[in-house]
Amino acid sequence: MDDRSEIVELALAWAEAIVANDAAAIGPFMADDWVIIGPDGATARADFLGLVASGDLTHDMMHTVGDARVAFYGATAVYTARVINNGHIRGQRFAADEWTSDVFVRDGNSWKCVLSRVKPTAQSAADDD
Repeated sequence: MDDRSEIVELALAWAEAIVANDAAAIGPFMADDWVIIGPDGATARADFLGLVASGDLTHDMMHTVGDARVAFYGATAVYTARVINNGHIRGQRFAADEWTSDVFVRDGNSWKCVLSRVKPTAQSAADDD
């Protein structure tokens, strides 16, 4: 398997773990210092996994729209894709259409995500107006 296919498969497997709402399955995809940056600021790995473990954050669906872009910079890979997902956050239903970028770093024979960035698509932002 080539590196691009490996990153794409890794991203899909991570999405499956997120939809399974299983913090123990999600954690191994992330470096210890992983952080996600979104419209509401930064959330650390422990806080994100705590939300999932408590049931305060659940996902019902997560799908990539179109082809993902994967770029390599030595032992670093940047995965960018449009992702639609939905679920609940602290009892409130959400539906998101976002551009997601994940930065993976090779850790021995595997890849770990060190940073995720989500930004609502233009369409999603227009729906909020």
